[in-house]
Amino acid sequence: MSKKFLIADPTKCTGCAVCELVCSASKDKVFNKRMSRIRTVKLEPFVQTALACRLCENPRCVRVCPRGALTQNRETGVITVDTTRCSACGWLCVQACEFGAITLHPDKRTAIVCDLCEGDPPCVKLCITEALKLITLDTLTETARRSVIGKLFLEKQSKS
Repeated sequence: MSKKFLIADPTKCTGCAVCELVCSASKDKVFNKRMSRIRTVKLEPFVQTALACRLCENPRCVRVCPRGALTQNRETGVITVDTTRCSACGWLCVQACEFGAITLHPDKRTAIVCDLCEGDPPCVKLCITEALKLITLDTLTETARRSVIGKLFLEKQSKS
């Protein structure tokens, strides 16, 4: 199994928060954005996007947890939270995540983070604008290459 990432295309995302509601309904059986493992983020007045765990190679959130409640699957990169060990100890993992992808569950007071729903996230399926995608690193890299080459090509065309 190759590592997959949940990405959002800010050119398609409207910030509707359907992904947040679908996530909380899937995980906690309630529509509550505060219980979501994915977050919509306003970048500029008219630019929004969604953000989930970035599956860091050596995640600080896992390293700083004093109770060992967070672990990372080395094959998939997915971080799991052992809720029996998590004590919401002052939000060390929340503060350690430079992307803001970890939050505390408002009722349970334990860390919550996107676990990619075993590779079949409902947020991707139900994204109205199809801004969310679950892709491999190879696909992500190829998309970035094509984007750069496309921009270079257009730049060259405009100078001709």
